[in-house]
Amino acid sequence: MKILYFDCYAGISGDMTVAALLDLGVPLEHLQRELEKLRLPEHSCTLSTEPTRRGGMPGLMFNVEVHDHHTHRHYEAIDRMISDSELGDNVKRVSRSIFRCLAEAEALVHGVAVEDVHFHEVGAVDSIIDIVATAICLEYLKVSMLYASPLPLGGGFVETEHGRLPIPAPATVELMKGMTVHTGCGTGERVTPTGAAIIAAVAKPNAEQPVMTIERTGNGAGQKDFPDTPNILRVFYGSAEPASEQIFVVESNIDDSTPQILGYTMERLLAAGALDVWFTSIQMKKNRPGVMFSFLSPAHLLDQLCSLFLQETTAIGVRRYQVSRSKLERRIETVHTRFGDVRFKSVTDSNGTTRSLPEYDDCRSIAMEQGIPLQQILLEIANEKKEAL
Repeated sequence: MKILYFDCYAGISGDMTVAALLDLGVPLEHLQRELEKLRLPEHSCTLSTEPTRRGGMPGLMFNVEVHDHHTHRHYEAIDRMISDSELGDNVKRVSRSIFRCLAEAEALVHGVAVEDVHFHEVGAVDSIIDIVATAICLEYLKVSMLYASPLPLGGGFVETEHGRLPIPAPATVELMKGMTVHTGCGTGERVTPTGAAIIAAVAKPNAEQPVMTIERTGNGAGQKDFPDTPNILRVFYGSAEPASEQIFVVESNIDDSTPQILGYTMERLLAAGALDVWFTSIQMKKNRPGVMFSFLSPAHLLDQLCSLFLQETTAIGVRRYQVSRSKLERRIETVHTRFGDVRFKSVTDSNGTTRSLPEYDDCRSIAMEQGIPLQQILLEIANEKKEAL
């Protein structure tokens, strides 16, 4: 499984992200061919890369020379442009997810509906390219999971079409909610709205360097050269095995309890931290049908869960043995549907294949609130997500 770690000690922007991914080995020619599928106005921009140094560190700079200065674009127009393009499904999904994060932040800051968001700087051709190019590079590298370090807050002011704004800009602050930030990097705009949206949409923020075999590193240089810190986004690319952990299987055979007690105990165990609980029909002594009550326990909760089990059931003992469990990385993404926001749980296997399913609890709540059959909700939501790709 291929993973990326964004070392954002100096910050992150859209062009720094693309530059770092190109520095990992994505051919610029491949990126240009894929971007042509956006069907932007002909000769609207020219792409180039340039080796440079920031504070003594080597890095690659990604340049977008814009010839089409149509800087005002609505969110819906950008989303439709990506959706109607010939880009791959996963590239569309990632690109649209990043822009959706931007749109929601802008909508909150300006007090308008997401559909009415009118982008200025972010809607310019170079920013559209930064976001879609990021998705294209991630697909080329077959990245399954992304992690990002805490972000520098920066400081000072920046001039925008909305006037003079404090750094970080209001939309950036919205996007960084829930992320760890620090002030150990000096002033200036260290995190742009596009950079924050990339982290918010596709990465696991506030992460420590994951356990991985580093295969390559990429250094993406920012446009500015700050005096206090090399303005470089450093990206680590490598492989990781599915996460493994030691857990316990706990079992007990019971032939003298009621279904009500067993069901209640299951609920108590799950609420107390059991990873799973299940029943198996068995034949016991004296020709009595019975139940083998089993549950999975994290190591640190083993004694607590065994004690709870013995308190709530008629069992007089348990069997427990340690097992090793490997699991795929999972992530939760929220998808906007005609029924409302629905969480999807996605997992990626070692071959890079991703599968996702809507969260049952969200679908159940929608079915109950709107009086629609659950199976219809599940089918329509699955179709909506497929069409969105």
